[in-house]
Amino acid sequence: MLTVIKGGRVIDPGKLDGIMDIFIADGKIVEIKTDGLADGEHPESKTIDASGKIVIPGLIDMHVHLREPGYEYKETIETGCRSAVFGGFTAVCCMPNTNPVNDCKAVTEYILTKAREAGTARVYPVAAISKGSQGEDLCEYGELKAAGAVAVSDDGNPVMNSQMMRRALEQAKKCRLPVISHCEDLDLAGDGVMNEGAVATAMGLAGIPNASESIMVLRDIALSELTGASVHIAHVSTMESVRAIRDAKARDVPVTAETAPHYFTLTDASVKGYNTNMKMNPPLRSSHDREAVRQGLADGTIDVIATDHAPHSSIEKSVEFHQAPNGIIGLETAFSLGLNLVDEGILTLASLIEKMSTNPARILGLENGLIVGQPADITIIDPERSYRVNADRFKSLSRNTPFDGWDLKGKTVLTMVGGKIVYQEQ
Repeated sequence: MLTVIKGGRVIDPGKLDGIMDIFIADGKIVEIKTDGLADGEHPESKTIDASGKIVIPGLIDMHVHLREPGYEYKETIETGCRSAVFGGFTAVCCMPNTNPVNDCKAVTEYILTKAREAGTARVYPVAAISKGSQGEDLCEYGELKAAGAVAVSDDGNPVMNSQMMRRALEQAKKCRLPVISHCEDLDLAGDGVMNEGAVATAMGLAGIPNASESIMVLRDIALSELTGASVHIAHVSTMESVRAIRDAKARDVPVTAETAPHYFTLTDASVKGYNTNMKMNPPLRSSHDREAVRQGLADGTIDVIATDHAPHSSIEKSVEFHQAPNGIIGLETAFSLGLNLVDEGILTLASLIEKMSTNPARILGLENGLIVGQPADITIIDPERSYRVNADRFKSLSRNTPFDGWDLKGKTVLTMVGGKIVYQEQ
């Protein structure tokens, strides 16, 4: 059966922007045109009215924690994918810090099997850089890529040994696997639990200095220059990191970077009240850092907006601040928070889509775009729909969001993967 998405504003950055109809058959886009079909030409077609909506390439989140295997009480692949499509994501890249760690073919294949069973979002496993993410022995990158891994990362653990990181970059380059780097100097971070500064001092909490991130960003840029291998910097949060990445790009160093919505929306002032849903790693930084992140998004220094979706149970978060685990969930609020940047003139709508769809696909080498012959991975969003965030209604198993009760704008009304509707607002 032919499916027609009719009358929406179709936006594919650098390719399309206008009121168009998209025709889908056998899971693929077969035609895109502005004048639509003549009445009765395809009487058996299914029509989706997208009037007043934006129709965009499916969002891709290149940094999520699906927790399975090992921590299914926080999230499963099924619930994480359900959360993703609710938020407009047609694909997610899951980090390897599971139990066991995704450092071998068997775990990668397990994740892909569970994703097929879920039958909603596409799941692209990110395998570990080192065995057990311990930073001591490299994984078998060729085997992991053959099993389905799209990148390698020890996310959650920095690769502290610079020689090990050099070897990882060299080996990953041979296998054409991107390296996603968690930049943190553990010695500088110490026992810190929030951003180092006046707020931490007033609250009596140990602080984490900006340098704990930026020093490792500078190191990985130097190693990228040394090896010629590309490196992707995860969850950028500091002014110094943005400056280092901007300078590296000016020298044509093959570095890319991402940030998360909480780093361009919140600051360490939000931690007042000891709300553990404001605790993450890297921590929420100062207003100066937030402004630098926004400018980095505006000028292209930061290529990607990713959620770093990190589910935790309410029991784990309902403890004293210094004992609570790091991380928040973000799949169901990310695009709306990104639209705030559009409203504020920091990004255009096309550049937001680029950072949440086009660029992640480019960095990871994935198919993407509203192109004839491509899989119909499509998101339809009502950009003017206002709603109040209600964590109790989330599709994720966890509720650890700092945005519960916020009034946001921009609601996903339909998500399609391979021509199949996997979420539609009722």
